Amino acid sequence: MTSSYPSSTVPGSAESSQSAVSWGPIVAGAFAAATFTLILMLLGSGLGLTMVSPWSGQSASVTTFAVSTAIWLVIVQWLSAGVGGYLTGRLRTKWVGIHTDETFFRDTAHGFMAWALATLLVAFVLGSAFSSLAGTGVRAAATVASGAAMGASAGATSGARSGGGTDATAYFVDALFRPTDPSRLSAPGAEGDAAAAAQASRILATSAAAGEVSPGDKAYLGQLVAARTGLSQADATARVDAVLAQAEAAKLKAQRAADAARKAGATFALLGALSLVVGAFIASVAAAIGGRQRDDEETLYLGAVR
Repeated sequence: MTSSYPSSTVPGSAESSQSAVSWGPIVAGAFAAATFTLILMLLGSGLGLTMVSPWSGQSASVTTFAVSTAIWLVIVQWLSAGVGGYLTGRLRTKWVGIHTDETFFRDTAHGFMAWALATLLVAFVLGSAFSSLAGTGVRAAATVASGAAMGASAGATSGARSGGGTDATAYFVDALFRPTDPSRLSAPGAEGDAAAAAQASRILATSAAAGEVSPGDKAYLGQLVAARTGLSQADATARVDAVLAQAEAAKLKAQRAADAARKAGATFALLGALSLVVGAFIASVAAAIGGRQRDDEETLYLGAVR
């Protein structure tokens, strides 16, 4: 008795030598998706520049800019992955003798592979650009560092000759030779003002690194201001308190800006990862839709011919 099953579906029949992966459609869809991604990224860059302005108060906040960029990445992945996946499904050849579920799986797999290849291509192109920028930055930093090293060497030599010590020990040298009467710091005039300003700068810098101004340094700053400006001790102390309050406010403002940038970076990273997941899903679905339409149209065409 003759079996009614096709030879390709008879249990135990030889496995097909043809691979289930069609690399041609995958590569074509990946290149289409990568090209479309680059076009949309350029468009997004142009739209992003409209959110930035050199004029104060006319630019979008860091959080708004980061969220807008991340949302645009989702849109880019949605569109480019849809185009690449659909082309992958439509361009592959029809598989004969396999189950409908297997065809659906292969189409989705082809769409996913096209998306993965396109993602690698875009990452390679953007990574090359970032590497070039990073190389330029490293060379510039090396130039600046070498110049700073030469300047530090010259400054250290000059400080050693003048007995003032290096920048790291200048504050402690000041503390050793701090006069009881700040008016004796130097003679009146520009030279005395410069010396007083330099000592005050070192006190403020050391206090900023420590996180607070010690009572002794604060009292000495008040005396120094009173001696160099002619203010009363109370007015000089009030001026010191006002300046320290301004410095603290500037520090808090910088910390808030850094925290906002941190939150914006975290939001951007999470939404960026979400955009990649969306792209993988869209590419797989689009490939399945494209493959089904390709099979349906070929079936209709063959039926019309017969």
